[in-house]
Amino acid sequence: MHTETATVEQLAGHLKAFDLSVDEHIAEVTLLGPGPRNAMGLDFWHELPLAFGALDSVPQVRAVVLRGSGADFSSGLDLREMMPQWSEVLGPGAQAGPRTEFTREIQRLQAAVTSVAVCRKPVVAAVAGWCVGGGVDLISAADVRLASADARFSIREVRLAIVADVGSLRRLSGVLAEGHLRELALTGRDFDAGEAERIGLVNRVHPDRDALLTAARGVAAEIAANPPLAVQGTKQILNEGREDRIATGLRHVAAWNAAFLPSEDLAEAMNAFIERRPGRYGGR
Repeated sequence: MHTETATVEQLAGHLKAFDLSVDEHIAEVTLLGPGPRNAMGLDFWHELPLAFGALDSVPQVRAVVLRGSGADFSSGLDLREMMPQWSEVLGPGAQAGPRTEFTREIQRLQAAVTSVAVCRKPVVAAVAGWCVGGGVDLISAADVRLASADARFSIREVRLAIVADVGSLRRLSGVLAEGHLRELALTGRDFDAGEAERIGLVNRVHPDRDALLTAARGVAAEIAANPPLAVQGTKQILNEGREDRIATGLRHVAAWNAAFLPSEDLAEAMNAFIERRPGRYGGR
């Protein structure tokens, strides 16, 4: 099967990182992992743009609900699976060739998340449990974000000696007040659903996961009940200028990380993560 041109029905039976279904005019995209807590590994980054490209092309689909399976939305980038792919550039003495390839790799991940933002069908993210790092990048590309009371968030990349490079720093600058975004991005601290609602990251918090999913489907149904071309036009106008501004920032951070990500601090952060201990950083 040529997945680049696959229909929703063809994709649905072949995806590893997602469950994809359509009921009348509403599609549901469910993160499956296969990493722990729906971590974002190789399959995720390959399949995300395929899924949203297919949904964008199907007239029947008028709105999309994006959710996680199991207890959590997503624990973010699957470091154990992805880091070995980048060993050449992250090792000592990386030269221009590997750094150029790494820039392209970052841009590939960015484009996967951007496929959610530019999908003509509005996307409602339903967040339960943990939503960390890449999970926040992903929901920042959605049109509407809802959460259950047990949701927990973190823009955690800085704690791993990484500049968040897949979209959250740029997209959330249009969602959160600057002071809130800077605090969360610079500390990498965890915050709960109540704070997420107060600062505007999510529109509403629902008491439990069942109520969250019912509410997300309800918002999607309200959207789908409107004339579809007007809905798509409204989203495109709201995106006007924003995606160009975001694209500029994404190019900058891809170049920055390709140049500066390899560091002693990154190696220490990875070891500390694996050993479950605080890192000891020297700025080298």
